[in-house]
Amino acid sequence: MRPLITASGLSKSYGAKLALNNVDFEINKGAPVALVGPNGAGKTTLFSLLCGYIAPSKGSLEILGHKPGSAALFNKVSALPQDAQLDPRFNIDKQLAFYAKLQGMGAKQSQTEALRVLDLVGLKEIAKQRAGDLSHGMRKRVTIAQALIGAPQIVMLDEATAGLDPIHAREVRELVSELSEQATFILSSHDLTELERLCSQVLHLDKGVLSEHQTKTNNTDKHFYTLMLSEAYQNVEQQLQAIAGVSRVYMSQHKEYVVEYQPTSDPLDIALLSFCHQQHWQYRQLVNGHTLENQIFKQEKV
Repeated sequence: MRPLITASGLSKSYGAKLALNNVDFEINKGAPVALVGPNGAGKTTLFSLLCGYIAPSKGSLEILGHKPGSAALFNKVSALPQDAQLDPRFNIDKQLAFYAKLQGMGAKQSQTEALRVLDLVGLKEIAKQRAGDLSHGMRKRVTIAQALIGAPQIVMLDEATAGLDPIHAREVRELVSELSEQATFILSSHDLTELERLCSQVLHLDKGVLSEHQTKTNNTDKHFYTLMLSEAYQNVEQQLQAIAGVSRVYMSQHKEYVVEYQPTSDPLDIALLSFCHQQHWQYRQLVNGHTLENQIFKQEKV
């Protein structure tokens, strides 16, 4: 199967500043892809290149076999910036129908398309409401609906859950997961835990250099868990070590512990969670293997 996106030797300079340096990657159709990295790493530059807003200084970039921004990609690629806004004065269906008309749809088809994408994000019932009357979480879902107009094959979301409370952030993550059958999503975010829940492929940028990670397929060590606690507790390693089947426990980061167990033992997820409950420990996540954050930082320290 031909990759959706292929970058080869991709570089971008702004004067003497090298924003991207000889980047190579492929993105295939399927599960969402994460683009991560600190501020100034080159994420915005890469997004701009993918959208066709700017041209590379060196190398090549192809999307569905074409150069970004070309007419052949019309309606096939969509991008939603972090600060995307809705006009608070107008009804949701009218706004979405307007964007559908910009893609060449007629009046009747554009209204049908507006209702279709609202249905995809579970908000068809608020079609006649004004954007200004919606909650922040609902407005975010509507902007994602906007990005789905025309049924694009690739949808790029920049900081899709920025500014959302945990409940609305979870709803957006679940929405993207559900919509992955409709399109391939590329998500940029600083929240590594959030992306780990969604993405199988991770593109990690740092100072314009890209290293690629697979959160599932590259995580081959299956005989340990990563336990992330919400608070710092006393003697965590010693207490976890006492659980039957546990061979070693160590702290990988603050409030994050790696629990190794014997390959012949039964999986310890239920035992670990039960123990946390018994000790009244609050936890954020239990992962079979390394967390994405642990993988990235472990490589950076090498």
